[in-house]
Amino acid sequence: MKKLVALLLTTVMAMTMLTACGAKEETAAPATEDATVSAALADGVLTVGTNAEFPPFEYMGDDGQPDGFDMALVKAIGEKLGVEVKIENMEFASLVTSIGSKIDIAAAGMTVTEERKQTVDFTDTYYEAVQYVILPVDSEIKAAADLEGKTIGVQLGTTGDFIASDIADTTVSQYNKAVDAVNDLINGRVDCVIIDKNPALVFEGKFEGQVVAVDGAQFEFEIENYAMALPKGDTVLAEQINQAIADLKADGTFDELVKTYIEAE
Repeated sequence: MKKLVALLLTTVMAMTMLTACGAKEETAAPATEDATVSAALADGVLTVGTNAEFPPFEYMGDDGQPDGFDMALVKAIGEKLGVEVKIENMEFASLVTSIGSKIDIAAAGMTVTEERKQTVDFTDTYYEAVQYVILPVDSEIKAAADLEGKTIGVQLGTTGDFIASDIADTTVSQYNKAVDAVNDLINGRVDCVIIDKNPALVFEGKFEGQVVAVDGAQFEFEIENYAMALPKGDTVLAEQINQAIADLKADGTFDELVKTYIEAE
């Protein structure tokens, strides 16, 4: 009898222990991902979208690959973050809608606007710019009022495109490549081209004697802020890239890139 009672007690205790272990296993907290690493970098690759038609920020290098200030900057950021940087060249107008699917971020001399902020987030500003107006050397366009009623060439989806669309009675001719707009300006198909300062100065040098680049302040254009576009709500990725940019500024790398790609133009 004692042996039977002991056996029953042993069986009950064993079942109790198994039940307790099972309950603990069911209620154990699931493993959590490292909150300090963005999901965009989980594969060790940062895929960057750009439009290599915007010198000196992005253009096609002699090796047939996208080059320029933004490209050098994102590669330096990749080194800071310890990830591989893969660059995808695409139409500028497709960049914002591709973030989070085809690309992780966009680096393309992109101006921070309220419209874009409805769809994507931005890094800290890394460059200030102003729109310029490219004109034929003999143009009579001198001020903001002179732009009204004109045919204006712009690169599709850029700030110049937005500005031109707000000018009264204008015809806006949109191009996928800024150089095509400038070529049409030279051939008399448009009256002017609105584009950012640095590429405007590049085109002025390339087509010396044919066009002139005029400071947008003369046309009452405001200063713009360049930043990289990120997936909406990915604060971890924003913090990582912002820290990398801050580190690159602190160690002098950022200034060296400015001298190499922008001030050398």
